[in-house]
Amino acid sequence: MSRFVVQRHHATHLHYDFRLEMEGALRSWAVPKGPPTKPGIRRLAVEVDDHPVSYIDFEGDITEGLYGAGRFEIWDKGEYELQRKKPDQLTFALRGDRLQGEYTLAHTSARNWLLLKKKGGSSYNMVRRPIAEFP
Repeated sequence: MSRFVVQRHHATHLHYDFRLEMEGALRSWAVPKGPPTKPGIRRLAVEVDDHPVSYIDFEGDITEGLYGAGRFEIWDKGEYELQRKKPDQLTFALRGDRLQGEYTLAHTSARNWLLLKKKGGSSYNMVRRPIAEFP
C-alpha cells in the first residue's frame, strides 16, 4: 500500500491539498471545498506540481512571500490502494481516519480534475485508525 495525506492549507484562500504517494513523489491537487466524504459529491481538484515525499508529514507555517505561504495542518492521512491508473483517471481506495472507501480522480481539462467518492464498498476491509496513531 502507498500513503496519502490531505493538508488543510490556510493560504490566500482556505483549501485542501490532496496528495498521493506515487512513483517516488507526491502527486498533488488543490481541492478548494475539501475532499468529498459522501458518495455522489464531486469536487474540483486542481493539479499542482508534484511535491517531495518528505512533505507527507509537514505541518506548520510557510513564510509570507514564499511559494505556498500560509499554515498547513494535516486533516487526514493514511494508506491507499491504487485500483486503476489511466492518463485521465485514477481510481483508488483510501483508508484514513476521515476518508475511507473508493474514490476517483477524473481529468476534465488543463489542470482541472474532479474528485469524487464512489458508492459501494472497498476492495479490502476498512479499519478505522485512531488519530492518536498519527505523529
